[in-house]
Amino acid sequence: MIRRQVLCTALALAGALAGCKPPPTDSAAARVSLLAPEGGPSEPIASPDVTGAVWASTSNPLRLVYGIPGQPVLLAIECRDAQAPEARIRITRHAPADPGASALLALIGNGYIGRFPVDAASLGGQRVWAGEAPALTPEWDALKPAREATVTVPGAGLLKLNPSPLPMALVTACRGIPPLVPLPVPLEVPNVPMTLSPIP
Repeated sequence: MIRRQVLCTALALAGALAGCKPPPTDSAAARVSLLAPEGGPSEPIASPDVTGAVWASTSNPLRLVYGIPGQPVLLAIECRDAQAPEARIRITRHAPADPGASALLALIGNGYIGRFPVDAASLGGQRVWAGEAPALTPEWDALKPAREATVTVPGAGLLKLNPSPLPMALVTACRGIPPLVPLPVPLEVPNVPMTLSPIP
């Protein structure tokens, strides 16, 4: 009987002590929730609506932008060192990127799957995703005009690229192959400027 009373008293005391502090999992969760906004990655953005989005030439004949006329650019591709053995295509996804971040940009379309390293790059006071790969990389053929292509970067949603002959014409010109479509030719939206606007 005495032994049972001692045991009950010990259990009651242990329960009272446990009630003074929250379980370790609760305190750990509280610490994580407080630190996440400061130390974690930015909140992902939704996939943009590309209704009416087109490819358009720029003042640089070897650079194209993609987006809805009059709205912020969504994507850009540019040829560097055209027709040289080291010719490269630079691709820029105009979506917020965290400082120092690196990722793989996936370009999928027309039977090709390209994965290109991209980093957070400063552009017009903003950080966007940018990277480049040799122009001869076969996966750039994902931009062929037969069907739409898609671009994904972690946290930046899925960007659909409406078909156009312009991007593949730039790629072939960069490779040193005479393009089927002369550059620059803003086929879809003549004389409609498309400028980079601040990312919301």
